[in-house]
Amino acid sequence: MTEDAFPRDPEAPEPARPPVTPGAPVTPGASGGSPPPSPSAPAAPQAPRPPAYTPGSAQPRLNRPVHERYPQIRPTSGYGDPRITRTGPGPGAGTEQEPERSSKLTARLTLALTVVIGQLWGLTIVVDEWMSGNTGTAWWGAGFLCLSFLVVLGIWLLDPKDR
Repeated sequence: MTEDAFPRDPEAPEPARPPVTPGAPVTPGASGGSPPPSPSAPAAPQAPRPPAYTPGSAQPRLNRPVHERYPQIRPTSGYGDPRITRTGPGPGAGTEQEPERSSKLTARLTLALTVVIGQLWGLTIVVDEWMSGNTGTAWWGAGFLCLSFLVVLGIWLLDPKDR
């Protein structure tokens, strides 16, 4: 297979080649006991080296400074903008305006989550009993699951003006 798994970018610079020293000593036996190649014989092709990393991009338009690429971003964006006069959402933000409503919603949510966890636990027991062959117990468990669903529905219908 002659094609590389990752084709080379045609606009990328050529990779750097390692320098070849003409008088480098050749160790005998390093090439499997064969005699060293003669200087006039062509060298065996080596595997291509990956291109050397160069920071930046092969496309010059991407190598510009950030303020030239994105002129809308100013060095003082935010803290030096004269249009910004106050920080934060305003006075009174984050404080509870209706604590009674909040406590009711929290209690309702806690009760509903408890019922949902109980339903999941009951569902595991019902499926286990059904798979064991105890269908009578499984039907009682299914009734429990329906009853707990009706409890959650009743809690939801309790105060319709809160939605």
